[in-house]
Amino acid sequence: MRAMAFKKTYVEVTARIDEDGRITPLSVRWRDGRVFEIDRVVDVVRRTSQHVGGTGVRYVVSIQGREKKLFFEDPRWFVEEVVASDGSPD
Repeated sequence: MRAMAFKKTYVEVTARIDEDGRITPLSVRWRDGRVFEIDRVVDVVRRTSQHVGGTGVRYVVSIQGREKKLFFEDPRWFVEEVVASDGSPD
């Protein structure tokens, strides 16, 4: 079994900003061009990533029924990508 590590991966996000300035992410575009629609936002809180560093607004989102963490580190978005200890994506 390979040891797992994380890396900060910046992603393109489509989001809605309402009249009160609240940001709601709608979809994430992965680096290979695949787009993942966000089913719902579960939680929003200012938080530091425990795995890759960086402070911003952490969105816990549901994508295809699985919860994922998406960070808004103004002005960019990132995810904690799981990689093998040799640096290859898992």
